[in-house]
Amino acid sequence: MKKIFLIIGFIITVSCSYFSKYPGYKHKWSGIYYKLLSIGEDTQRAVLGDYVTIDISYKTLKDSVFFSGRRKFQLTAPEFKGSIDECFNMLAKGEKAEFIINAENFFKKTLQTKMPSFISPLSDMKVLISMIEIQSAKNYENEKKAFLKWIEDFGDYEKEILSQFMLEQKLSIRPTQSGLFFLKVKDGNGRKVVKGDTILVDYEGRFLNGKFFDSTIKRHESFQFVYGTEWQVVKGLDEAIGLMEEGEKALVILPSDLAFGISGSSTGIIPPFTSLIFEVDLKKIN
Repeated sequence: MKKIFLIIGFIITVSCSYFSKYPGYKHKWSGIYYKLLSIGEDTQRAVLGDYVTIDISYKTLKDSVFFSGRRKFQLTAPEFKGSIDECFNMLAKGEKAEFIINAENFFKKTLQTKMPSFISPLSDMKVLISMIEIQSAKNYENEKKAFLKWIEDFGDYEKEILSQFMLEQKLSIRPTQSGLFFLKVKDGNGRKVVKGDTILVDYEGRFLNGKFFDSTIKRHESFQFVYGTEWQVVKGLDEAIGLMEEGEKALVILPSDLAFGISGSSTGIIPPFTSLIFEVDLKKIN
């Protein structure tokens, strides 16, 4: 009897795979398709409330990448069936998988923005996720408290460094209400960016000492994303781009609270309480 059940289970699995809308992907009842690409050595799986660090890429069904980056955030319960949040809960530490989800639900429900022009209505999209780290909420809070105690005076130190930089460079520009320093380098064509536009930018990021930490130009890979949505760029860059026109170039100085804040970047490249300089070229607005 046990053997019969095993055979029936095997037939069902093969049949589902064969008749799958996306061959090679398994199908969840919620509507998500998934394919495990690599297995981690750790069996730890994230639960609701945990903080996870992931590498994530958004792609069209033809594998055209329109966003890629590393993010750290707290896991929350999926708000609807087939939500991208389900994908995060499926991975153990060290695992990598590709998911296919409904694009309209992702943009309109999760990001609460318009569908980009390069994805057709009612279409699906691919999400590539690598689970880098899983941290319990308790451990995260304990680590955060210990860290904040260690850097109590760091905020004033950053203000002093930023002030010295402005004096040395003889920059007399006034900050915006948020504290952003914006200097136009080249005029645009008059077309302003608005929330929901898909934009193409080149940027070079460096520290106040002039050392580069990132450059789309050196990578020969301009950055395309939907303006005004979460997980795309840091707060200060989002504000700066909103001040720009298509074709415009600008020099932007961000205090840490508009960049990577009190914890620095999840990759460790940007230290806590670090002011940054970005040279931004808004190449195209779709």
